[in-house]
Amino acid sequence: MGKPRAPLGPETIRFFRDLGRHNRKEWMDSNRERYRAEVVAPMRALLEALAPAALRLNPAFETSGRTGTNFSRINRDTRFANDKTPYRTQMYLTFPDPHEGEERNAQLYVGVAADAVTAGFRTYSGGSAKRSPLTQTVLPRVAAHPQWLGRQKMRLGRRYESYWYSMEKGEWTKRNGWPLSAEEWKKVKGWVVRKKFTTAAATRASFLREAARAFRDVFPLLEFTASPSWKG
Repeated sequence: MGKPRAPLGPETIRFFRDLGRHNRKEWMDSNRERYRAEVVAPMRALLEALAPAALRLNPAFETSGRTGTNFSRINRDTRFANDKTPYRTQMYLTFPDPHEGEERNAQLYVGVAADAVTAGFRTYSGGSAKRSPLTQTVLPRVAAHPQWLGRQKMRLGRRYESYWYSMEKGEWTKRNGWPLSAEEWKKVKGWVVRKKFTTAAATRASFLREAARAFRDVFPLLEFTASPSWKG
């Protein structure tokens, strides 16, 4: 028997590289079957392989495989794309926090792109700032438990990249590091904590184990930002 392999293969990475060079509707139309075979099928296999690890963390995670819930869309909304290219050159497998209802802005995720694969946690503000979970839920927790995020930084900081976004002059601005203080959290529009893998590493059988470990490591951050039962 051959060695077991991860659901992702080099062909998935090559597809995104080719799409980056030929980001046009005509090219996608002529490569639609290739897209289904080299992106859609492997991503669904990845969902099936990682779903047990996610469900061990929270049995309420949805694993139905719906686009918009477990998978990001390949089509871009060109109204908000600066270069107006019609397709995204990456795809995300997500396990949205089940406490958030329709917003689902806090997620465990795996991101697959042409140059790297990442796994971790992300959360984004939804709707108005006053109604955002980052304002209603996270800000009071940061104020009440000022040392908790610092302990997470100590636990994860050497192995995981952290960055967050604020709004500056109407534009989202990326800030490297951990948002630790209440003053910073008043500005946070999004936060990502992730581990980055080479594309070669993501095609090895060991990637499933590494991604599942990443989910376990960052799951407390998901609970902190979204779970109504979080106690500190």
